[in-house]
Amino acid sequence: MSAQERFAALAQQKLVTVGSGSSADRGLIRSVREVLDHREMLSLLVRRDLKSRYKDSALGFVWTLVRPLTQLFIYYVVIGQFLGAERGIPQFAIYVYTGLTAYGLLSEIVGGSTASIVGNSGLIKKIYLPREVFPLASTGSALFNFAIQMVILLLATLALGVFPISANLIYFIPSFLVLLVYGMAFGFLLAAVNVYLRDTQYLVEVLLMLALWASPVVYSWEMVRGILGNGLALAIYTNNPITLSVLGFQKAFWISGAETAAYPDNLMLSLGVALVIGVGLMVIFHRVFTKLQGNFAQAL
Repeated sequence: MSAQERFAALAQQKLVTVGSGSSADRGLIRSVREVLDHREMLSLLVRRDLKSRYKDSALGFVWTLVRPLTQLFIYYVVIGQFLGAERGIPQFAIYVYTGLTAYGLLSEIVGGSTASIVGNSGLIKKIYLPREVFPLASTGSALFNFAIQMVILLLATLALGVFPISANLIYFIPSFLVLLVYGMAFGFLLAAVNVYLRDTQYLVEVLLMLALWASPVVYSWEMVRGILGNGLALAIYTNNPITLSVLGFQKAFWISGAETAAYPDNLMLSLGVALVIGVGLMVIFHRVFTKLQGNFAQAL
């Protein structure tokens, strides 16, 4: 085939838009289909992300166990023993680790997703992939680490004789979904914004640190109620999706507090409302992501 014939054949090919577009031709449903079409690449990116964290280290994935166990030890000894928090919170180690597990899932999804587009700039500039696969790869990596932390949590409850077998386990499901949905929603938004404003990822690190201490992880919700009272300030604090999810995890896995700890009224209903709002935010933030992605390669 001559060059002229090849050009003529190319001219007959239908153009396919791969950048940003209107919501009608680049909506959430189509994005899901594109990601499913590239699911093998998504799986590869997740495995690459997990392997790259501990590349050339002698212990490898053992570090995924060392970090949460170290966190547990520090919070238990420093906060629980030295500062006396354990005297007011029974089974303080389980209480803290439950909250850390919930918070850690959201923190890792948001933090990893924010840097995902910039971190894969070389790949983005070379080939076309649905840009969503990069934040989703960070989410997959976070879910893997979350699963390991959940195993540690359940083994710890079993070792201490407080294995969570009760109807309250149902709170785990909406709490987990709230964390996942909000993490993905803000992950899409911040990943796109970080391409154009690189300070975003550093700001996110600070905000995530503040979010840890603004959630009832190392102190109880009842302590906050004692300080804020039952007014608007407590309602704002309580209905933060991170707070709701942490409380849901504690109600599901912290058996020692089942009879003594105080929880907000209608916690399950609040989690349901937060989940619905989170799904709405994910649709909106994904649309922002698709509007901004058209110039990713140029901005990178």
